[in-house]
Amino acid sequence: MHIPFTRSRRSILVAPLLLVLAAPVAVQAQASYPSKPIQVIVPLQAGSAADVGTRVVLAKVGENMGASFAVENQPGASGLVGADRIARAAPDGYVLGGITDSVLNYAVNLAAKTSFDPLNDFEPVSRMANIAWVLVANNNAAKNVTELVAQARAQPRKLDYASGGNGSPHHVAMELFSSANKLQLTHVPYKGATQATVDVAGGQVPLMFSAISVALPLIKDGKLRPLAQPAERRSSLLPDVPTFTEAGMPAFNFSTWLGLYAPKGTPKAIVDRLNAEVARALADPGVRDRLLGLGLDPVASTPAQLGELTRTGHARIGKAIRDAGIKAE
Repeated sequence: MHIPFTRSRRSILVAPLLLVLAAPVAVQAQASYPSKPIQVIVPLQAGSAADVGTRVVLAKVGENMGASFAVENQPGASGLVGADRIARAAPDGYVLGGITDSVLNYAVNLAAKTSFDPLNDFEPVSRMANIAWVLVANNNAAKNVTELVAQARAQPRKLDYASGGNGSPHHVAMELFSSANKLQLTHVPYKGATQATVDVAGGQVPLMFSAISVALPLIKDGKLRPLAQPAERRSSLLPDVPTFTEAGMPAFNFSTWLGLYAPKGTPKAIVDRLNAEVARALADPGVRDRLLGLGLDPVASTPAQLGELTRTGHARIGKAIRDAGIKAE
């Protein structure tokens, strides 16, 4: 039986040929990546946990790949400005983001509106680290967390605390702590965690929650006093600092994480290549020791695991913010 060579028959013949050609093209694209420097945007201040963690991990990734990773800080609106830039970048693997859940789960849940969708405008690549936190005060403020609570209850709204900005984890952590202990504190938001921490050490503001990686140098210099750790166990970097439970307070656990993301639509071959390289870097003893010494716990993941962590965290933090009545100021 003769079948006329119609458009439908041409499609039948051409489709398998396209499939045959597509696989080598994808492999070739992956093999040639990267062919130029890769820009990595950190949407938080230089010196922040996200900044130092991203730089340590990607320095090793670049060394292993023979590639150049240029890290650029673009803070603003608790990370929303830089995250928007990452989301809008071309999905070709040459713009990536070192983003914490402080941006994707905290800031977006407090913002009235965002220009990007934190759950659908990024391709998760890999988690890079968990970030441990500590409550710190300057040397003129409370000497321990019990004294802090007593001061706050005696003078409602008279005790200030600093944060990295409205909707930052520093802000949310203190509001959750205040809500649990029925305290009324006054929020002093900064444009980034680094300057906020410096000003607490300098006496401009009495206290704040801080990532250990940011506060540790000032703690070691005796300019910040660590009061308590919001964790189940003490950090090896602060072995003499009690957890909130050990300090006689209600149990209070708080931590954040750092992940590598790409714009939505970045080819799977590139995402998979980057994922494998991050895991390889995090397995390096030198990288692990450097991160642990900064208060960052190295943790890799699959892209799917990071995507699920982002989704579940977004829902959980959103509920915590609503339940505690935390509002952007």
